[in-house]
Amino acid sequence: MIRLALQSGKGACHIKPFPVFKQCKICLNTYAVGGWSAADQSKDRQWYKFSSLNMRHSNSNYMNTRDINRHWKRIVNTMNDGLMLIDLQGIIIMVNQAFERLSGYGSDEVVGRPCTMLHCDSCELTRHESDHPHWCSLFSGNAQLQCRCHIMRKNGTYLHVLKNANLLTDENNQPMGAVETLTDISEIDRLGNAISQLNKCLNDAGGFQGIIGQSPSMKKVFEVIEKAAYSDAPVMISGESGVGKELAAQAIHRLGPRKNGPFIQFNCGALNASLLESELFGHIKGAFTGAYRHRQGRFEAAHGGDIFLDEIGDIPLSTQIKLLRVLESKQFERVGDHQPVQVDVRIITATHRNLAEMIEQKLFRDDLFFRINVIPIHLPGLRERKSDIPLLIDHFLRKRRQRAGQCIKGLTRPAMKALMRYGWPGNVRELKSALEYAFVIADSDMITPDHLPSYISGAHPFVNHDKTGHTHPGPEEKRTLIQALKTCRGNQSQAARQLGINRVTVWNRIKKYDIDIKKYKL
Repeated sequence: MIRLALQSGKGACHIKPFPVFKQCKICLNTYAVGGWSAADQSKDRQWYKFSSLNMRHSNSNYMNTRDINRHWKRIVNTMNDGLMLIDLQGIIIMVNQAFERLSGYGSDEVVGRPCTMLHCDSCELTRHESDHPHWCSLFSGNAQLQCRCHIMRKNGTYLHVLKNANLLTDENNQPMGAVETLTDISEIDRLGNAISQLNKCLNDAGGFQGIIGQSPSMKKVFEVIEKAAYSDAPVMISGESGVGKELAAQAIHRLGPRKNGPFIQFNCGALNASLLESELFGHIKGAFTGAYRHRQGRFEAAHGGDIFLDEIGDIPLSTQIKLLRVLESKQFERVGDHQPVQVDVRIITATHRNLAEMIEQKLFRDDLFFRINVIPIHLPGLRERKSDIPLLIDHFLRKRRQRAGQCIKGLTRPAMKALMRYGWPGNVRELKSALEYAFVIADSDMITPDHLPSYISGAHPFVNHDKTGHTHPGPEEKRTLIQALKTCRGNQSQAARQLGINRVTVWNRIKKYDIDIKKYKL
């Protein structure tokens, strides 16, 4: 401990009445070189005790600033987030090991190159919209930026990250550079999708992976689903609208080895040809008018998991060619880009159309059909397994009571006979919609025929066979559609909800039966 005394002219030792401090230029710790007045001996002892402890810390094994500077690279390399240091011109000066892991680039491949090599969509948008002279808004006075964005890896795929950027300034508060951290949030996206799928599973709990049925035909379907789940070959699920093709695809995913990967589903009939390709394969910024940011396609989002393409028969021939390439080479190109993207995806498709007839009519490629139809699974219509109708009714009644607290005990015998007699062109989805209608209308604890839609309570059985011997809705399907359009006054969305099918199916049936929709509108 250092203690300086100032001596008076008579040689008497005199302590300064205030402490004097000095800072070590090496460790930057502060210690005392003066003391308190002699009148405050207790504070004097406490201060020197503190000073002595500080000096011991400076001279012992405690880490000081010099040690931190010597080990700063090791410190930043322990971070799980990617770190990048850039100068005023946007040239990368330094990256840590986490950045190398996230981007796929080595430090020698990025140091000295502009940060625009990452093709960050948010940064490019900032530069495009800004009017200031700086190439990046961070250097125009925004001391800190935080955003979600996509960066391009070395292999051409996009990574969804949370970016934090901070401006570095000198002692005159002038910009020197910037430091950015990149947090991989793709796992958060995956968990969000998984939670959504689990919520759907909980809502549809019961039966086989949420599929209700104990008829012999459904038991055979369950066996095929279990075996197909352990294969990596493409699966094609066929069946009419409303039979549960989406549930079957989800069951294949949950039972298979890719269950921990993403499950991406997409209805191919929901978009026109110009938007379909961008939705499936993604696009880069500037690929077309309105493409202000990079967009990750469904195939890229499904990397490591399964992609479910519903209504595969509705995709145009131009998109079929690209889809065939993905099946054959496991790679594709984004719209507006020439760099191939490699993906590891198992494809599950579904359709209600007769693809064999479409191939004869040159509307569907036969080579694509042979690639997606490796493991075919056919789901029977509800009229082909009417023994499952009571099970489905009990299931929907139980869910309704849990959700709404409505005390509906069951159906009267005449109401059950009406449901068993009806042909169900909309299958399980239509049955669910009919029961929802009855729940709303019912004014007692039992559902009667009066509570059912009129086209069901007064329905008659129909059997219509085609030349192959298979039953199909035929005129009954057209009749129920016309009845629904009349009830809904030509509103296709409301008619779809009433029939338990999607709006695209209603539109397709209107075209199929050449129905003049104007007759039923107000």
